[in-house]
Amino acid sequence: MPAPLPPLRVALTVDMEPDCPPFLWTWRGVTEGAPRLLDLFAREEVPVTWFTTGETARLHPAAVTAVVDGGHELACHGVTHQRFDWMSKDSARWEIQDSTRRLRDFGEITSFRAPYLRFPGHYLDLLQDEGFALDSSQARYKKDVPGEENAPGLVRIPASITSSALRIPKLLREYFLGRLPDPVVLFVHPWEFVDFRQSTLRYDCRFRTGQPALDALASVIGYFKGRGATFMTMRDLGAQVKGTAA
Repeated sequence: MPAPLPPLRVALTVDMEPDCPPFLWTWRGVTEGAPRLLDLFAREEVPVTWFTTGETARLHPAAVTAVVDGGHELACHGVTHQRFDWMSKDSARWEIQDSTRRLRDFGEITSFRAPYLRFPGHYLDLLQDEGFALDSSQARYKKDVPGEENAPGLVRIPASITSSALRIPKLLREYFLGRLPDPVVLFVHPWEFVDFRQSTLRYDCRFRTGQPALDALASVIGYFKGRGATFMTMRDLGAQVKGTAA
């Protein structure tokens, strides 16, 4: 009999943004998908970090309030869901300052994730200047953006696997999940839980969306619970990582 897999720390995160940018800029994910996610997380009693754009907060404040009222961590995802590695540093500074200001009307904001998981290392000081403690703008499966890191006090924890991989069939999905090292950082988007299967969007934006995606995410949560995983917010995970490194 094979040895049991070791328990893990798992941070489940949601990038709350328009529907599958840059291909679609509607808001069905926020209005239809996010409530389904909140219901699932409440049933499963898991804390989640919601990386939210400033535009989401401006256009759909009730959705942001629902996240906070659900006991989850609210975090920053920029203003307009544009790529930071295509911006000047002044533009990046404005994105960070404006989104942080909007989101802090709803609660404490200490975690950041750049859209498309692309953020230059030499822009990290902008996050530190705004009081961020954690950045999750990297991915284990992507080459990092060039730029020397300039914020040594900032904890950086990358995403572990792309969101669409959580929608693939269970046997294959769990094969990949079982090989992820601790800590595991998963992310999804609210639009994935709206049925876009009959649309003409790019395949990964419509593959097994809607109820199949919700069922798959519930299965992912059950898989990690079965392994004895501890679910935690990015804020709490970052505090643990920083404490271990100190």
